[in-house]
Amino acid sequence: MGSPADPGRTGPTRREFLTAQAQGIIAADFPHLDTVLGRRLYALVFLEHGTRRLHVTGVTSHPTREWTTQQAGNLATDLGTRTEPPRFLLRDRDGKYGEAFDTVFQADDLRIIKSAPQAPRMNAHCERATGTIRREALDHILITGESHARHVLNTYEDHYNRHRPHQARDQLPPEAQRHPTAAHDPDTHRPHRTRILGGLVNEYRHAA
Repeated sequence: MGSPADPGRTGPTRREFLTAQAQGIIAADFPHLDTVLGRRLYALVFLEHGTRRLHVTGVTSHPTREWTTQQAGNLATDLGTRTEPPRFLLRDRDGKYGEAFDTVFQADDLRIIKSAPQAPRMNAHCERATGTIRREALDHILITGESHARHVLNTYEDHYNRHRPHQARDQLPPEAQRHPTAAHDPDTHRPHRTRILGGLVNEYRHAA
C-alpha cells in the first residue's frame, strides 16, 4: 500500500481507516493477571473507540474458544440494544478467539478487522485501556482468585465508565453526556468523596 502522498494509492491506509471509522469500532484484548499464589488468569476486555466505554466480560484460568464465544454472545446481546451499535470488531490473531467468536458478531452485521501480526499499535486504544487498568488497580492489589479478580475488574469498569475523565472526550467519562454544573456556593455544594477498592481509587461528587 502506498504512502499518503502516493498518487497511485487506491484507498486509505489501515490507520486512516481506523481513525475515520472510530465511532463504529469496538476492540478486543486478552490481558492476563497473576494471583498471589502464582496462578495465571485471563480477562476478556472490549473497548468502544468512540465513547471509550470499557467492557470486562469475564475472567478465567482456562480461556477456551467455547468460553470466549460465550463472552462474545453476552456482549453482543448488550450491544444489540443500542440505537447505534458498532459496525466493526478489531482484534488480534490470538488463537483463543476462533471462528465461532467472529460468527457471533458477524451475525449482528459487524465486520471483523484483524490486526497485523506483531503489530500491537494497531489496537492501541484497547492496549492503552488495559494498561490503565494495570497501573491504577491491578498493580496495587494482591489478587487471590477468579472471584476476587472479577470483583476488582467489575468495580474498576464501573469507575472507568461512569467517573474517570478521558482526554479524548474533553475530560468526560464514557457514560457522561455533559459536564456537571459548576458549584458556585462551596457552603452548599461540598465535594463528597467515595473510596473505591479500599481507597485505591477516589470518586468525587458535589453533595448538598
